[in-house]
Amino acid sequence: MTLTPFNPPLGPQPVNPAFYSPTEVTLHMKEKMLSLTGDDFTISTAEGTPVAKCKGKMISLHGTKAFTDMQGNELFTVKKKMLALQKSFVCESPHGHNFEVKGHFSLGSSKSSVHFKNAADGRDVELQLKGDFIDRSATITFEGKPVAEVKRKFVNIREIWADKQTYFVTVAPNVDLTMIAAICVCLDERENEK
Repeated sequence: MTLTPFNPPLGPQPVNPAFYSPTEVTLHMKEKMLSLTGDDFTISTAEGTPVAKCKGKMISLHGTKAFTDMQGNELFTVKKKMLALQKSFVCESPHGHNFEVKGHFSLGSSKSSVHFKNAADGRDVELQLKGDFIDRSATITFEGKPVAEVKRKFVNIREIWADKQTYFVTVAPNVDLTMIAAICVCLDERENEK
């Protein structure tokens, strides 16, 4: 399936060619095998171009993860929301480009919504995420239009021996790649605790 472009661009961060692509992009998200926190991901395109890094903080009550650009500049941190009925996350940016991933009750699947102020036009946006907790696949939509497709690489040696996940995330043109990567990490966190 080919995903159609969003106009205006969709995401909490200002449009930046490093994080928004005019063409469809498939992200390769790989959980690091040798990680002290167990929550570190490398995020690159399927062609191998680095996009961002996700690093879990070693001592954290909120399961905090920091997303940085390739130069090490902090983009945002992802924290578990403590007082929530369903597992939810707050993503806070030092520049005010915040967003939230709210979990919703669902039998046999994973449902979440993502809330943010769109940087390109200032409107409040709500994305819908519906996933399958068994194979960790998910579809992210906005007003019924596909934004991204999340697929897990099934049964590889990394998953059998080390319980480390690999995801392929196809993202529509003009969508914030780092936000989609963070949503995928939140999905992984939700499913790890089921």
